Amino acid sequence: MSDHCLPVGRVLRASTASFTIGTKTLAAEVPRFGGFVKACVGEACDVIGLIYDVLLEDDLFARQLIGAEVNAEYIADQRQNRQVPIEVSVLVVGYAANDRLYQYLPPQPPITLDEIMTCNDDEIIRFTADFTFFRTVLDAREARPDELLAAALRVAAAARGAQSREFLVRAGRELSRLLAFDAARLEGLLRRIKP
Repeated sequence: MSDHCLPVGRVLRASTASFTIGTKTLAAEVPRFGGFVKACVGEACDVIGLIYDVLLEDDLFARQLIGAEVNAEYIADQRQNRQVPIEVSVLVVGYAANDRLYQYLPPQPPITLDEIMTCNDDEIIRFTADFTFFRTVLDAREARPDELLAAALRVAAAARGAQSREFLVRAGRELSRLLAFDAARLEGLLRRIKP
Protein backbone atom coordinates (compact mmCIF):
# COMPACT_ATOMS: atom_id res chain seq x y z
CA MET A 1 0.00 0.00 0.00
CA SER A 2 1.19 3.50 -0.80
CA ASP A 3 0.77 6.21 1.78
CA HIS A 4 2.55 8.95 -0.13
CA CYS A 5 1.92 10.89 -3.33
CA LEU A 6 4.44 10.99 -6.16
CA PRO A 7 4.86 13.78 -8.70
CA VAL A 8 3.73 12.84 -12.21
CA GLY A 9 4.32 16.03 -14.21
CA ARG A 10 2.79 19.39 -15.05
CA VAL A 11 -0.34 20.32 -17.00
CA LEU A 12 0.21 21.10 -20.69
CA ARG A 13 -3.43 21.62 -21.66
CA ALA A 14 -6.75 21.10 -19.94
CA SER A 15 -10.50 21.14 -20.25
CA THR A 16 -13.16 20.47 -17.65
CA ALA A 17 -13.42 16.81 -18.75
CA SER A 18 -9.75 15.92 -19.31
CA PHE A 19 -6.22 17.22 -19.22
CA THR A 20 -2.77 16.36 -20.55
CA ILE A 21 0.37 16.30 -18.45
CA GLY A 22 3.92 16.69 -19.67
CA THR A 23 6.72 14.75 -17.98
CA LYS A 24 10.37 14.19 -18.82
CA THR A 25 10.77 10.55 -17.80
CA LEU A 26 8.74 7.45 -17.05
CA ALA A 27 9.39 6.69 -13.39
CA ALA A 28 8.90 3.13 -12.19
CA GLU A 29 5.67 4.01 -10.33
CA VAL A 30 4.10 6.61 -12.63
CA PRO A 31 2.42 7.12 -14.96
CA ARG A 32 0.37 3.95 -15.11
CA PHE A 33 -2.71 3.29 -17.19
CA GLY A 34 -5.72 3.42 -14.85
CA GLY A 35 -3.77 5.22 -12.12
CA PHE A 36 -5.49 7.85 -9.98
CA VAL A 37 -3.96 11.34 -10.06
CA LYS A 38 -4.90 14.74 -8.67
CA ALA A 39 -4.30 18.36 -9.52
CA CYS A 40 -4.71 21.18 -7.04
CA VAL A 41 -7.03 23.85 -8.44
CA GLY A 42 -7.44 26.94 -6.30
CA GLU A 43 -7.30 26.90 -2.54
CA ALA A 44 -9.67 24.08 -1.64
CA CYS A 45 -10.24 21.88 -4.68
CA ASP A 46 -8.38 18.85 -6.05
CA VAL A 47 -9.38 17.59 -9.49
CA ILE A 48 -9.20 13.78 -9.58
CA GLY A 49 -8.61 11.81 -12.75
CA LEU A 50 -7.57 8.51 -14.29
CA ILE A 51 -4.56 8.12 -16.58
CA TYR A 52 -5.88 6.79 -19.88
CA ASP A 53 -3.02 7.30 -22.31
CA VAL A 54 0.75 7.78 -22.36
CA LEU A 55 2.24 9.17 -25.57
CA LEU A 56 5.97 9.15 -26.29
CA GLU A 57 6.51 11.29 -29.36
CA ASP A 58 9.74 10.86 -31.20
CA ASP A 59 12.38 13.53 -31.23
CA LEU A 60 15.11 14.24 -33.77
CA PHE A 61 17.91 12.91 -31.58
CA ALA A 62 16.14 9.58 -31.03
CA ARG A 63 15.54 9.30 -34.79
CA GLN A 64 19.27 9.74 -35.40
CA LEU A 65 20.10 6.94 -32.97
CA ILE A 66 17.83 4.36 -34.59
CA GLY A 67 19.91 1.87 -36.52
CA ALA A 68 23.21 3.10 -35.08
CA GLU A 69 25.45 1.29 -32.61
CA VAL A 70 24.54 3.05 -29.38
CA ASN A 71 25.98 2.30 -25.98
CA ALA A 72 23.86 2.12 -22.83
CA GLU A 73 25.08 5.54 -21.58
CA TYR A 74 23.61 7.36 -24.60
CA ILE A 75 20.30 5.52 -24.29
CA ALA A 76 20.06 6.25 -20.55
CA ASP A 77 20.91 9.91 -21.15
CA GLN A 78 18.30 10.24 -23.89
CA ARG A 79 15.64 8.67 -21.65
CA GLN A 80 16.50 10.90 -18.69
CA ASN A 81 16.99 14.14 -20.64
CA ARG A 82 14.29 14.03 -23.29
CA GLN A 83 13.88 17.13 -25.42
CA VAL A 84 10.24 16.30 -26.19
CA PRO A 85 8.03 15.72 -23.13
CA ILE A 86 6.12 12.50 -22.62
CA GLU A 87 2.41 13.32 -22.72
CA VAL A 88 0.06 11.67 -20.21
CA SER A 89 -3.69 12.03 -20.83
CA VAL A 90 -6.08 12.08 -17.87
CA LEU A 91 -9.88 11.65 -17.78
CA VAL A 92 -11.46 13.76 -15.03
CA VAL A 93 -13.74 11.64 -12.82
CA GLY A 94 -14.39 13.99 -9.91
CA TYR A 95 -12.97 16.44 -7.44
CA ALA A 96 -12.50 17.10 -3.75
CA ALA A 97 -13.57 20.36 -2.11
CA ASN A 98 -14.18 21.32 1.51
CA ASP A 99 -13.42 17.77 2.73
CA ARG A 100 -16.08 16.29 0.43
CA LEU A 101 -15.74 14.19 -2.70
CA TYR A 102 -17.82 14.75 -5.82
CA GLN A 103 -17.92 12.22 -8.62
CA TYR A 104 -18.80 14.60 -11.40
CA LEU A 105 -16.97 17.29 -13.35
CA PRO A 106 -15.29 20.06 -11.35
CA PRO A 107 -16.22 23.74 -11.68
CA GLN A 108 -12.91 24.46 -13.43
CA PRO A 109 -9.98 22.50 -14.86
CA PRO A 110 -6.39 22.62 -13.69
CA ILE A 111 -4.28 25.39 -15.18
CA THR A 112 -1.17 25.12 -17.34
CA LEU A 113 1.92 24.08 -15.35
CA ASP A 114 -0.08 22.97 -12.28
CA GLU A 115 1.74 20.04 -10.69
CA ILE A 116 0.00 16.66 -10.89
CA MET A 117 0.51 14.06 -8.16
CA THR A 118 -0.52 10.43 -7.76
CA CYS A 119 -3.29 9.78 -5.25
CA ASN A 120 -2.20 7.75 -2.23
CA ASP A 121 -4.02 4.57 -1.18
CA ASP A 122 -6.20 6.35 1.39
CA GLU A 123 -7.37 8.85 -1.23
CA ILE A 124 -8.09 6.07 -3.72
CA ILE A 125 -10.05 4.07 -1.13
CA ARG A 126 -12.05 7.12 -0.11
CA PHE A 127 -12.83 8.12 -3.71
CA THR A 128 -13.80 4.62 -4.83
CA ALA A 129 -16.07 3.94 -1.85
CA ASP A 130 -18.81 5.24 -4.17
CA PHE A 131 -19.24 4.03 -7.76
CA THR A 132 -20.91 7.07 -9.31
CA PHE A 133 -17.78 7.72 -11.41
CA PHE A 134 -18.35 4.45 -13.33
CA ARG A 135 -20.80 6.14 -15.69
CA THR A 136 -18.27 8.92 -16.49
CA VAL A 137 -15.66 6.33 -17.44
CA LEU A 138 -18.06 4.07 -19.35
CA ASP A 139 -19.24 7.05 -21.44
CA ALA A 140 -15.75 8.42 -22.16
CA ARG A 141 -15.17 8.61 -25.90
CA GLU A 142 -11.52 9.68 -25.84
CA ALA A 143 -10.41 6.76 -23.65
CA ARG A 144 -10.80 3.01 -24.02
CA PRO A 145 -13.50 3.04 -21.33
CA ASP A 146 -13.78 -0.66 -20.51
CA GLU A 147 -10.02 -1.14 -20.29
CA LEU A 148 -9.68 2.07 -18.27
CA LEU A 149 -12.39 1.21 -15.75
CA ALA A 150 -11.02 -2.32 -15.30
CA ALA A 151 -7.49 -0.98 -14.71
CA ALA A 152 -8.77 1.65 -12.25
CA LEU A 153 -10.70 -1.02 -10.34
CA ARG A 154 -7.59 -3.20 -10.12
CA VAL A 155 -5.66 -0.20 -8.74
CA ALA A 156 -8.44 0.51 -6.22
CA ALA A 157 -8.58 -3.15 -5.20
CA ALA A 158 -4.80 -3.27 -4.68
CA ALA A 159 -5.07 -0.20 -2.42
CA ARG A 160 -7.48 -2.16 -0.21
CA GLY A 161 -5.17 -5.10 0.40
CA ALA A 162 -7.07 -7.92 2.14
CA GLN A 163 -10.45 -6.33 1.33
CA SER A 164 -9.77 -6.31 -2.43
CA ARG A 165 -12.03 -9.26 -3.28
CA GLU A 166 -15.00 -7.79 -1.41
CA PHE A 167 -14.47 -4.49 -3.22
CA LEU A 168 -14.35 -6.16 -6.64
CA VAL A 169 -17.53 -8.11 -5.92
CA ARG A 170 -19.36 -4.86 -5.03
CA ALA A 171 -17.94 -3.20 -8.17
CA GLY A 172 -19.07 -6.17 -10.28
CA ARG A 173 -22.59 -5.86 -8.91
CA GLU A 174 -22.69 -2.17 -9.81
CA LEU A 175 -21.41 -2.93 -13.31
CA SER A 176 -24.12 -5.59 -13.66
CA ARG A 177 -26.72 -2.95 -12.82
CA LEU A 178 -25.28 -0.36 -15.22
CA LEU A 179 -24.73 -2.77 -18.10
CA ALA A 180 -27.75 -5.02 -17.62
CA PHE A 181 -28.73 -4.61 -21.28
CA ASP A 182 -25.22 -5.14 -22.70
CA ALA A 183 -24.25 -8.67 -21.65
CA ALA A 184 -21.19 -8.92 -23.91
CA ARG A 185 -19.69 -5.68 -22.61
CA LEU A 186 -20.48 -6.65 -19.00
CA GLU A 187 -18.85 -10.06 -19.42
CA GLY A 188 -15.72 -8.48 -20.89
CA LEU A 189 -15.44 -6.03 -18.00
CA LEU A 190 -16.03 -8.68 -15.34
CA ARG A 191 -13.30 -10.84 -16.88
CA ARG A 192 -10.87 -7.90 -16.76
CA ILE A 193 -11.44 -7.17 -13.07
CA LYS A 194 -11.45 -10.80 -11.92
CA PRO A 195 -8.88 -11.26 -9.13
